Amino acid sequence: MTTRFLTALPVYNEVGSVNAVLDKVVRYSPATLVVDDGSTDGTSEALRARSDIQIETHSQNKGYGAALITAFDYAAREGYEVLVTIDCDGQHEPMRIPRFVDACRDVDIVSGSRYLKIYPGDSAPPAARKWLNQLITKELNCRLGFQLTDAFCGFKAYRVAVLPHLRLTEPGYAMPLQLWVQAAAAKLSVVELPVPLIYLDEKRSFGGALDDTDTRLHYYRSVIDASLHEAGLTDVVPQRKALCGESS
Repeated sequence: MTTRFLTALPVYNEVGSVNAVLDKVVRYSPATLVVDDGSTDGTSEALRARSDIQIETHSQNKGYGAALITAFDYAAREGYEVLVTIDCDGQHEPMRIPRFVDACRDVDIVSGSRYLKIYPGDSAPPAARKWLNQLITKELNCRLGFQLTDAFCGFKAYRVAVLPHLRLTEPGYAMPLQLWVQAAAAKLSVVELPVPLIYLDEKRSFGGALDDTDTRLHYYRSVIDASLHEAGLTDVVPQRKALCGESS
């Protein structure tokens, strides 16, 4: 039986790459949604010129997490069975979309991992970003019982039926951390699929103070702690220092 799925891309000021990425995505996805997160560089006009996509528009920039939340709401409202999310900066290969859809028939969340397998031609990730990803991934695994290798990869597939379990509110780049906590609380099943490690712009900004690694680490940890509290897991999940051996 064919799975009715939607591929969604959060987009903010990607006029230089958006059409090239979408040209590839629509080859593998019969339904494609772009969430335009308040773009001001001509991206909005480029999107409106296409007839092969659906568009949800934020009147102002709300953040990466907010764009994904809009995609979740759209997929549920329109009755899709599976939602695939993919970034619009060229880091993900659209030809892998069908594999994610197939894998999502048996689990609730399929998450891409850039560290599960080495591919020929893999990029060397910026050292600070790799370190921070590995640290936060380790802390999530320790505290939630997951066995993730990449907590932040944006290439994912979700069974739309489980999305109501994810009451997401985090608008920024830490939204995946809130998602992992809520997925653990709801006992959702998760599997990782390997994807190539592709960095096309090592200097890509997170925006303002978050370009500082220590500031970003504090932000990520604060979102994890707040999410654990909101999910009612603070009394049953070991603290980071006690379980993960962190000194700060």
